[in-house]
Amino acid sequence: MEQQKLEKLLSKMTLDEKIGQLMQFAGHFYATNNNKDPVTGPDDLQVSSKSINYSGSVLGSAGAERNKEIQERYLAQSRMKIPLLFMADVINGFRTIFPIPLGLGASWDPMLVERAQTISAKEASSAGIHVTFAPMVDLVRDPRWGRVMESPGEDSFLNQEFAKASVRGFQGENLQADGERVAACVKHFVGYGAVEGGRDYNKVDLSERELRENYLPAFQAALEAGCELVMTAFNTIDSIPASGNQKLMREILRKEFDFDGVLISDYGAVEELIPHGVAADQKEAARKAMYAGVDIEMMSLCYENSLKELIGEGKVSVDLLDEAVFRILNLKNKLGLFENPYRGASIQKQNKYLFCPEHKEVAQEAAEKSCVLLKNNDVLPLRGGKIALIGPYADNPDILGEWSIFGKKEEAVTLKAGIAKHTSDYTYALGCPMYDRQETALTEAVNVAKESTHIILALGEGSDRSGEGRSRSSITLPENQLELLRELKQIGKPITVVLFNGRPLDLTEVAELADGILEAWHPGSVGGTAIANLLFGKVNPSGKLTMSFPRTTGQIPVYYNAYNTGRPLPEGSTERFYSRYIDTPNEPLYPFGFGLSYADFQYESLQLSANELKPGGSIDVQVLVKNQSDYSGEEIVQLYIRDLVGEVVRPVKELKAFQKVFIPADESKLVSFSITEEMLRYHHANLEFKSDPGEFKVLVGSSSTDLLSQSFYLK
Repeated sequence: MEQQKLEKLLSKMTLDEKIGQLMQFAGHFYATNNNKDPVTGPDDLQVSSKSINYSGSVLGSAGAERNKEIQERYLAQSRMKIPLLFMADVINGFRTIFPIPLGLGASWDPMLVERAQTISAKEASSAGIHVTFAPMVDLVRDPRWGRVMESPGEDSFLNQEFAKASVRGFQGENLQADGERVAACVKHFVGYGAVEGGRDYNKVDLSERELRENYLPAFQAALEAGCELVMTAFNTIDSIPASGNQKLMREILRKEFDFDGVLISDYGAVEELIPHGVAADQKEAARKAMYAGVDIEMMSLCYENSLKELIGEGKVSVDLLDEAVFRILNLKNKLGLFENPYRGASIQKQNKYLFCPEHKEVAQEAAEKSCVLLKNNDVLPLRGGKIALIGPYADNPDILGEWSIFGKKEEAVTLKAGIAKHTSDYTYALGCPMYDRQETALTEAVNVAKESTHIILALGEGSDRSGEGRSRSSITLPENQLELLRELKQIGKPITVVLFNGRPLDLTEVAELADGILEAWHPGSVGGTAIANLLFGKVNPSGKLTMSFPRTTGQIPVYYNAYNTGRPLPEGSTERFYSRYIDTPNEPLYPFGFGLSYADFQYESLQLSANELKPGGSIDVQVLVKNQSDYSGEEIVQLYIRDLVGEVVRPVKELKAFQKVFIPADESKLVSFSITEEMLRYHHANLEFKSDPGEFKVLVGSSSTDLLSQSFYLK
C-alpha cells in the first residue's frame, strides 16, 4: 500500500480505532476454545470484547490454523479492515530449538547464528507469527541475573556482531516480499543487563558515558541492520523507568539513531510506571509513555482507559497519537498484511518445516559449535571402555532452555540417547534428582561407577533456574549434585562433567574434582547427539566463552575489559595495599574467550606492518597459528587492543576483531587482521566519540588472557 493510502486510512479512523491499534493482548483473549497459548497472561486482566475488536496486535498466539481463524474473525467485524499483528517470543528457535543465545554466542559464528534465525523465521512464519521479540542484545556482566541466558555475553563488540546476524536471519533482504521471514524486535532498550545485584526488574545506575560506550552500540547495530521494532526495558536509567524515559526514547532512539519503527513496551511495563513511583495512576502512566514515544502497550490498559480522556483535556495531542498509529500501520504495510492478512501462515508449510531433518541438522551443528571444553586432563575424547553415565541430566529432556516456548521436550535428544548412538557399553544411573538428595539413587550410582572405566557425570541447573524472574544470589551447583560428584571422586575413576545450564556458574569445586568439563549450556533439540559427538571425538570442540566464569559469587561482576585501577595488583603479588581480594584471586576461573580443543594450537610471530598508524591509514597484523597435534580443528583467533593513555580511564583490553579458522592436523595458518583509526575511538568526558594520539598495544591469542602483544602509535 502506498504511503498516501496509509495516510488516508489513518484520517478515516475514529479515536477509539486509533487507540485500539496501540493495544496488545495475549492470545487467549481471542480464543474460541480451551486451547491456551504458551504465553497467556493473567486471566483477570479486565479486557472487554470491544477492546479485543479494536486491538492492533496479539501476543503469543501461534499455529497457522489458529491465527488464520483469529484474523478472519477479527477482520469480519472490523470497520477499517486493518489486520492484526501476531507477535511472539521466538528466541532460540520456534519448534526446532537451537542452543540458548549465550550458547550460540560461544560459537563465535555470526553466520551460523544468521542461519539459525533464518530457520526460526521460516518455522514461526508458517505458524502465523509476524514479529519475534528478539534479538536480546543486553550486555551482561552479572550471571546472577536469570536473563543472561538470552544474551550473547559481556562484550559490546560481539553483541553488535550477533545483533546484526540475528536481524539478517529473521528479516532477510525484503521483509514485504519474503513471507517466510518475520520482523525483529531488538530488546531491551536499554541497560537491562546491568540491573543492581543481578536482580530482575531492579534499578540500573549507569553514567551516560558507560551507557554509550558499552550498552547502546549493539542496539544501534541492530537498527543499522534494519530491525523493525524496539522493546523498552523494565529498568530505570537515571532514576527514570525506560517506558517513560523521553531522553532515552525520543532523544537517543528516535533522533540520534533515526529510528522511526515501532516502539513496544515490555509486558505490563507502562502500568509499572505506577509502582516505580513516577506515575500516580494509569492516566499519568499513559501520558508519560506517550510522550516517551511508546507506540504499543503490551498487556496493560493505561492507553485503553486513559488516552481518550487525555486527548479531550488537551494533555496528549491527536498528532502524537497519529504518529504512533501510523508507525504501526506502516509496519503492517511492510509485512504486506493489507494485501495478505494471513501472510506466511500455512498448515502445509508447518507440516513441511517444523522440526524437519534439514533444520535439525543445523541445530546439531549449532550445539556442537556452542559447547565449550573447559578442562581436559587427557580424558577426552573417550577411547573405549565401559562408561558409567550418571546424573540428573544424563537422561533429561529439559535441554531446550527457558524461552523455547514452542519447542517440545518430548522431541529432544537426551545425552543418554546421544551416547547410545556411539556405544552400547554404558550403564545409566540417576545419582540424584535435580535438586534433592536420594540415598538409593546415590548408592546405585556409586555401584555403577565402580564397574566402569570412565564416568560421564551430567549436572546442571534446570530451565526453571534461569530466564526471566530467575535471579540467583548464589550460582553454585545444587549441594546434592556436588555431593554426588564428591562421592564418585572417591572411587578413583576418571570423571568428565557435562554441564547443562543457562548462566555461568561457580565451578571452583567442580574444577578441582573433575578430570574433564564440557559446558553444554541448554543445547536445544538435538543437544544429546551433539554432545556425544564431542565426547567421542567425532567433532572437535571449538566453542569459547563469551562471559567469564567467576571463582565465587563474591567476585561478581568479573569481566575481561575492566579498568586497571590506580593500584593494579602486580602478577603473583600478595601484598596488602593493592586492588585485590585477600581470599581469592582477582581473575575469573574461566575467562572471556577461553575454550579448549583436542588440537594443540600454538601462536607465534605476531608481526605488524608498521608501528605507526596514520590518519586514514591502517596497520596489517599477522600471527602464525600452528596446530601441533593429530586433530584437525577450528580455532577462534582473537584480537584485542589496549589504549595505554586516554582522556578517561580505558579498559585493560577490548576485543576488536576475531576470526574462526580451520587448521588441519600438523599444519599452520597465517591469520591476518587490519587495524584502523576507527577501532581506537571511544567516548570522551564530553561524550565526543574520537581517538587520541599515543601508544597502543595490540594483543592476539586464543583467549582474553593468553595473548601475544606488540606496541604501535597513533599519530
